[in-house]
Formats: sequence, C-alpha cells, structure tokens
Amino acid sequence: MPKIKTHRGAAKRFSLTGSGRVKRSKAYASHILTSKTTKRKRNLRKSAILDKSDERAIKRLIPYK
Repeated sequence: MPKIKTHRGAAKRFSLTGSGRVKRSKAYASHILTSKTTKRKRNLRKSAILDKSDERAIKRLIPYK
C-alpha cells in the first residue's frame, strides 16, 4: 500500500485528541474584534471538538496526525 498524502490545509486547522476525537479552533476571532464583547472574544480562544458527522471526512485528510 502506498502512503497517503496529508492535506496540509487540514493539518494546520485540525488535530487529534488522545481519545481520537478531532479538535478544532473556533471561527470569527481573526478581525473586526472591536465590535465583539470581551466575553465573546475570550470564549473564541478556547478549542472545540469537531462534530461527529464531520469527523470521518477530516480523519481521512489527516491520516498520520
């Protein structure tokens, strides 16, 4: 079997947890931050777990991570 190439864009955005779930960062935290509340910006810093329905597709893109 040949090696599978890792999708480099996905590798930069997603990582696997110890239990095998996919970890992602939250959106809407990059610009126009003046109109967002401090509480909202603080919560956007935290990472989130990817939804189960999208997990299979992302795991195919990052096979060795």
